[in-house]
Amino acid sequence: MQATRLTLMCHARTVAQKLAHFPTDEPLDMDWQAARQSRCAQFKGSPRLMCGPELRARQTAELFGNAAQVVDALKDCDFGRWRGMRIGELQKTEPDALQHWLADADSAPHGGESVTGLCERVSAWLVSLQSTPGHVIAITHPFVIRAALTHVLQGSSFNSIDVEPLSAVELRFQGRWRLRLPGTDPEESL
Repeated sequence: MQATRLTLMCHARTVAQKLAHFPTDEPLDMDWQAARQSRCAQFKGSPRLMCGPELRARQTAELFGNAAQVVDALKDCDFGRWRGMRIGELQKTEPDALQHWLADADSAPHGGESVTGLCERVSAWLVSLQSTPGHVIAITHPFVIRAALTHVLQGSSFNSIDVEPLSAVELRFQGRWRLRLPGTDPEESL
């Protein structure tokens, strides 16, 4: 049985991230066009490239190749009316709602998607990959990566996982999902 190898890549940094805003459909905070396909050689073989539908995910995918499949399951969490707002602003104007959202994965005081809903969406996508052997690189968002790790780690603390821009998390399925933290040695990433 050939293994499924999933490399989750967080999109590159955006201005919204720098300013601690909830995301919109903003572009990357870099000259991604000049860097197009600059990371193609990062992975051996011919992995399938997937990305979320947002501009920042599609632009980051262009760093790894030009044939990314847009996958709706990889879209960022829907933050509803909080989209584009500064987190510091919410701490002042809606501290109870923000705290409730952070403490209760089923809540969605912003009118968007709950963390539970996000986790269910990402879990269903992971299950669909289990019968798809080979290497998949998925360019997505910190919340989606957290949801994937929560699924793999079977409910470990969602808010205890930090995902940095352009970070990678690798999951492999061979009878069950396993988390693999690849090193920097190119020979070790086979």
